[in-house]
Amino acid sequence: MRKLTFSVTFLFLVFLGFTAQSVEACTSAIITGKLTADGRPMLLKHRDTGELNNRVEKFTGKKYTFIGLVDSPSTGGCVWAGTNSVGFSIVNTASYNLKDDDVQEMDKEGELMYKALGSCKTLKDFEQFLDKYPRPMQVEANFGVIDAQGGAAYYEVNNTIWKKIDVNDPKIAPEGFLAVTNFSYTGRANEGMGYVRYHTAHQVLLERSVLGNITPHWVFSNISRSFRHSLLGIDLRKDGEQVAPNGWFIDQDFIPRRSTSASVLIQGVKPGENAALTTMWTVLGYPPVALALPLFVDGTLPEGVMKNSQGRSDYCDWALSAKENVFPITRGNGKKYLNFNVLWNNQGTGFMQKVESNEQMIHQYFQATMEHFRQQGKLVEDDLMNYYQEAHFLIQQMYGTTTLH
Repeated sequence: MRKLTFSVTFLFLVFLGFTAQSVEACTSAIITGKLTADGRPMLLKHRDTGELNNRVEKFTGKKYTFIGLVDSPSTGGCVWAGTNSVGFSIVNTASYNLKDDDVQEMDKEGELMYKALGSCKTLKDFEQFLDKYPRPMQVEANFGVIDAQGGAAYYEVNNTIWKKIDVNDPKIAPEGFLAVTNFSYTGRANEGMGYVRYHTAHQVLLERSVLGNITPHWVFSNISRSFRHSLLGIDLRKDGEQVAPNGWFIDQDFIPRRSTSASVLIQGVKPGENAALTTMWTVLGYPPVALALPLFVDGTLPEGVMKNSQGRSDYCDWALSAKENVFPITRGNGKKYLNFNVLWNNQGTGFMQKVESNEQMIHQYFQATMEHFRQQGKLVEDDLMNYYQEAHFLIQQMYGTTTLH
């Protein structure tokens, strides 16, 4: 009976995979210091979008300097996740159950976040920013925000109004976290997108909340590279040989998908710490085949995440090249299928297995560097650049390349 139930459900998901329209579909979470290993909050954005080549850029805003995730073709004025010099950090997910008007020109979330990063220090500043923002705001989104004073909240925003979901409120988030996809909690019931991904992310975090001790590496491994499927009740890492004996599976409603372009986890500071130590862990390209690197507003950015001579990030280019082996079929509906054996297999040779092993090493190495920064109360540029150099050699070896453009 269980096998029959799985088969019917699987066929239903296959049908959805061939008929669903392509939409902007990100997964996000705020994890408060109650659950993290060091008591510092985390803000996650796992980005799905039509522009798969992303990079990182530093900007000088109206009041504050900031770094942000951008589309590689971007000429400025728009970011899709970022943090500024005073520890204000913001991400977004598109919502599809908040819009209540006929405004046609929309999707300006990136412009709103760019302006907020340049001018906001706290959640209160952001709320005042939203109050004064010109109407219609041309957005339908959930904005996740943390600040250096311990604030942590989602803001559900449409063209005219906003509503705050305070993740520090135990009545709202009793477990100390909140996951968000492409519907809003205060929006119209049973509309929106991303319900399967939401339940997957929620389940993963709920299970871990019993233990706490969440680290950036754990988040990337268990959310950004999760191949659990809450509706089908499977995890390809554990059930792959049973449900996909030849390695092939449909790319539908997993958190990482063919449309994933990056994953950003912003690790905040404790109240009273130097906000410059806010860390923007960033994975460019496709998280199952790419490493996370820690980035800082006050530090020099590693060359591989920034614009090269061709206007793209080398690290993102390398990841997208590796990703082609996961989605090798280009004709017909082939793009909807992934070869999971390339990512994970019983021999331990999958690309994701190599990534997570390497990432764990560089995260452990960075812990000592970060503790030194915290003892000093500031970044030490030489230490940071030495770390980036070590990480770069590791990334080169992983991809089998030796050149930057």
